Amino acid sequence: MPGTNLTREEARTRAQLLHVDAYDIELDLSSAREGGTFRSTTVVRFSASTPGASSFIDLVAPGVSEIVLNGESLPVENFADSRIALPALRAENELRVVADCAYTNTGEGLHRFVDPVDGETYLYTQFEVPDARRVFASFEQPDLKAAFRFTVTAPTGWVVVSNSPTPTPVGEGPTQVWEFEPTGRISSYITALIAGPYVGVFDSYENGAQKVPLGVYCRPSLREFLDADAVFAVTKQGFDYFQEKFDFAYPFAKYDQLFVPEFNAGAMENAGAVTLRDQYVFRSKVTDAAYESRAATILHELAHMWFGDLVTMEWWNDLWLNESFATFAEAVCQAEAPGSKWPHSWTTFANQMKTWAYRQDQLPSTHPIMAEINDLEDVMVNFDGITYAKGASVLKQLVAYVGQDAFFKGVQAYFKRHAWGNTRLSDLLGALEETSGRDLGAWSKAWLETAGINILRPELTLAADGTIESLTVLQEAPALPAGAKGEAVLRPHRIAIGAYELQDGRLVRTERIELDVDGARTAVPQLAGRRKPAVLLLNDDDLSYAKVRLDEDSLAFVTEHLGAFADSLPRALCWASAWDMTRDGELAARDYLTLALSGLPRESDIGVVQSVHRQVRAALDVYTDPAWREQGLGRWAAAAEEQLRAAEPGSDHQLAWTRALAAVARTDGQLALLAGLLDGSVELKGLAVDTELRWTLLGRLAAAGRADDQAIEAELARDRTAAGEEHAATCRAARPTAAAKAEAWASVVESDKLTNYMQDAVIAGFVDSDQRELLAPYTAKYFAAVKDVWESRSHEIAQQIVVGLYPSVQVEQATLDATDAWLASAEPVPALRRQVVEARDGVQRALRAQAADRAAGARELGH
Repeated sequence: MPGTNLTREEARTRAQLLHVDAYDIELDLSSAREGGTFRSTTVVRFSASTPGASSFIDLVAPGVSEIVLNGESLPVENFADSRIALPALRAENELRVVADCAYTNTGEGLHRFVDPVDGETYLYTQFEVPDARRVFASFEQPDLKAAFRFTVTAPTGWVVVSNSPTPTPVGEGPTQVWEFEPTGRISSYITALIAGPYVGVFDSYENGAQKVPLGVYCRPSLREFLDADAVFAVTKQGFDYFQEKFDFAYPFAKYDQLFVPEFNAGAMENAGAVTLRDQYVFRSKVTDAAYESRAATILHELAHMWFGDLVTMEWWNDLWLNESFATFAEAVCQAEAPGSKWPHSWTTFANQMKTWAYRQDQLPSTHPIMAEINDLEDVMVNFDGITYAKGASVLKQLVAYVGQDAFFKGVQAYFKRHAWGNTRLSDLLGALEETSGRDLGAWSKAWLETAGINILRPELTLAADGTIESLTVLQEAPALPAGAKGEAVLRPHRIAIGAYELQDGRLVRTERIELDVDGARTAVPQLAGRRKPAVLLLNDDDLSYAKVRLDEDSLAFVTEHLGAFADSLPRALCWASAWDMTRDGELAARDYLTLALSGLPRESDIGVVQSVHRQVRAALDVYTDPAWREQGLGRWAAAAEEQLRAAEPGSDHQLAWTRALAAVARTDGQLALLAGLLDGSVELKGLAVDTELRWTLLGRLAAAGRADDQAIEAELARDRTAAGEEHAATCRAARPTAAAKAEAWASVVESDKLTNYMQDAVIAGFVDSDQRELLAPYTAKYFAAVKDVWESRSHEIAQQIVVGLYPSVQVEQATLDATDAWLASAEPVPALRRQVVEARDGVQRALRAQAADRAAGARELGH
């Protein structure tokens, strides 16, 4: 039985048979305040190419009361296994389905949230990948586009937003009715409905005769923090840039952005009604990196209005056509749009997106950018670093290969040719070949249709006087991880090589060479006879997608002077290279710590600073020799306190270092400092100990056994909000007692009552790398429970548990053995197997890194 799954073959067969014209969907949400179920009525008109054939429509619902096909009632028993069987179709068909659908608390389908501040109920839909069928009967696949018309009954006084402009509600009494105009032809997964007493701020984007209404919404309890003007500014910047580059006017009637509670992703590109996680409405001071991240998300979703919504992939194997392009578009817009506040976006891209891609591409689950997606279960675990980050990196490489003008001309032709339709890889490549004059077949095979990552290393020979006799770029194709499909390949790369020298205390680029690298060895004669620079940096400007290594002398120089780079991008590339070497066991974790302690005090890019903070902590937690770990953590904590006290008052760096110390504080003095900041007995000039920072401080004190239940309840009384309840749950789960761990485990694994955000909060507190002994008994419990969790919970909830509770901090052979035994006996479905295998790989990698760090420690003792 298929259950909620749908195979590619089933989708292909259905698309060949059916053409869907329109949906009329009536939703009665008058029960929203009580919860439970709501009445959903769907009328869908569609044609069949083979009269007499049978098909099915998708629905996930507690029950169906009426199925009428072409005027004839069908037995409600036709609804089974999340499908409604449709026999004996005519050339033209009309189907009516009346169902009782369920509100959810998992962030899937129609999510229901009650705000503890005002007691009001807030709803929103999240349909990607296959969850429109949780709200109305639908042909749930991207290539069966249609026009959608929603009619919604909801409590009087509510705001109701959908893809079409919001109409004036009609009716008197406790409920009113909103009748929306039909949409254009779009896929079911980008339809949307947001309802509740949300508040909105309004503006418009105007360009000549074009006028697009803009709205920004949030809950009333967040209204005082909603910086709508900043959101509108970024949005308008994106409209200007994308409409010029795409040469295609924004295709929908309005553009609303709604900050909604308990949202699983960063945002979702519903046509004209984008939903975003409401953590992007900042309740407390955040660094500029957080504003940059929010702006990137805003631009990403706006780019989707063209890539994904106007033109949509035919099936999910071409998901990269949506996500890779939107990820590339967000970065290039921030880098180039006039007036952008973040023109250094390629630094952020190299520091964050590339690092994510490199990590994902070395997992046993690595796959080509154009992945093989056999069914819905495949795609739901495929929103990963390959699809987003590697895909966008390869697009940047393609732009360098064909030229930006030719690239965007190809994109323009693609939109004009396929507007409101569905496409495959060949459609885009064909347009780019036309405008660039290049044959992209070989490029596609090398970059889009193969998995794995290449390593570029410099091979230098020097003359006696220190000049370069020869420079060769060596390209390696490491074998794919065990279990990965395909073979490693060498690829063509367009790269730059930068020569850097120290001048007046700053590392500046004195020469740049751009060339094509192909095959295992590529000679670089241009530098022969030149004096070797202090730093020789391959893939300067980050044009290609490849792991890069420094020569021995450059690495030594960078270790001492990384913070001296005048520009942020080469610094980010060196940070990324060092981190990747640490993960690969080529650089000892203790040496990465030394590099961080040397480079961070001079690092100006706050996004890089915060990324390195996270990486240092990860290195100390799982990549260091356990015998040296506490010493390393002590060094890091002492440095964090020193940098906190030295930071400019009120600066982003001061806040970042406060959070870094709060993550690692361990001595009595450090914990007393956190407690003093929390109770006000200690003040640091410029540091605002606001709501979110208070929870950060309390979280560490709770985990260290310095804050009890009474302290947690007292803080919750100060912040009786949804976010406060989640933070309190994290603090309770972080307490270093067996009882606290048992309580947290039971609430997540043995019960299914927690919402998606509360469950995530409990898991975050439960897993603490300083509490390995307390967590040790849960390895066996995890493997005893994980398969049942996967089979009994929704995808999002199950994935949180499977990934979040895997014993990643138990870096030992016993963890690998327990995982292997479970994999051999449990017969997990592919999606579950993938997630467990990925987690196992993290432990195996950590064991290799620990061995490298142990060897480095032995060498130090030998000296």
